[in-house]
Amino acid sequence: MQIESVEIRKVKVGEIPALVKMAQKAFLQAFTEGNKPENVSFYMNDAFTEKQFQKEFESDGSQFFAAILDGKIIGYTKINEVPSQTDIHDPESLEVARLYVLEDYLGMGLGKTLLDLAISQAKEKGKKYLWLGVWEKNARAIRFYEKNGLKIFGSHPFPFGDEVQTDYLMKIEF
Repeated sequence: MQIESVEIRKVKVGEIPALVKMAQKAFLQAFTEGNKPENVSFYMNDAFTEKQFQKEFESDGSQFFAAILDGKIIGYTKINEVPSQTDIHDPESLEVARLYVLEDYLGMGLGKTLLDLAISQAKEKGKKYLWLGVWEKNARAIRFYEKNGLKIFGSHPFPFGDEVQTDYLMKIEF
C-alpha cells in the first residue's frame, strides 16, 4: 500500500457505523494487552458505540477525520476545541482526543499524516498549541508523539473500568 492512495477527509454522518467498527477494532488492538478484559469491555461499551460517536459528531467543537483506502476506513483522528475538550479547556488549544490506525497499516506514515492534519487544523484556527492524553504504558504512542515534536507537560487520571489509569499530557506549541 502506498500512502498516496489513502484519502484523508472529514467523516460524513452516514459513515459513523463504519467508523465505530474500525475504532472498536483499533482500540482492541491497542489496549487489550496490559488491561483487564472486563475493563476493556466496560470502556468500549461506553465510549465506542454508535450512539456515543453520533453525540460526539454533533458536538460543538469536535471533528472527525478518516484515512480511507479502497472505501474502507483504516484510521482516524478526532479533534476537539472548547467546549468539547476532555481536559485543559483552553480556547487557545486544540485537543487530539483520538488518533488510531489499524494494526495492519501501522508504520506506513498514516499516524503522522493524521497528526499533521490535526496540527495544521490547529494552526489554521489560530491555536497556540495542540495537546493530547496518552496512556503512560503506551510506549509506542509516546515515542511516536515525541518523534513528532510533542513533549510531556503533565498527567491526568483516566477512569478505565474499575481502575484509574494515568495519561500523560503531551503538547506541541506553535
